[in-house]
Amino acid sequence: MEDFSRYETPQPVHPALIGPNAILQLDPLLRAAGLDRAVYEAADLDALPDGESMIDEAPVARVHQALRRLAPDMAEGLAYEAGVMTGRYILTHRIPQTAQSMLLSLPWRLSARLLARAIAANAWTFAGSGEFRVLTPFSFELQDNPIVRGERADHAICHWHCGVFTTLYAALVHPKMRCIETECGATGYPACRFELVRET
Repeated sequence: MEDFSRYETPQPVHPALIGPNAILQLDPLLRAAGLDRAVYEAADLDALPDGESMIDEAPVARVHQALRRLAPDMAEGLAYEAGVMTGRYILTHRIPQTAQSMLLSLPWRLSARLLARAIAANAWTFAGSGEFRVLTPFSFELQDNPIVRGERADHAICHWHCGVFTTLYAALVHPKMRCIETECGATGYPACRFELVRET
């Protein structure tokens, strides 16, 4: 059996940076819901990133946390949809079409193995200073997830991550793949754990 611990996240140059799409893909959804001003004010966010480079994870975390605090009934759906949009951005701008075609031509279990490796190699874009590990081709673990760091909840709340993983696996592995968070740092677990399941 392959040792997936070899595919842990490389340490970024600055351990507290995260991809700008963690905010940029959420912004149009906040605006459509009329929540942008309140959320950004609560998160002390003065301006959106330009999308050209990695950004400080702290304001990203504050935005997601402010959304959950100010609009708990809408936060799950908005965060998940922002994750879906982030996944679509990655498919359009970050994964060459030739690589996508190759993954789609392979048996889906092999595609999952290759995609998991690619996700691990680029995990700093959504893990920030957290520690990301691929456990199997269908399960990931994120310790000290900056998006939920310091929060407490009675249910899993990493909906943005689930949206990203669902979109990538449904597009490149199998259209019925879906990501669920089985353990969440906000509920007291030592790490956030994500499982990719194939719906029947």
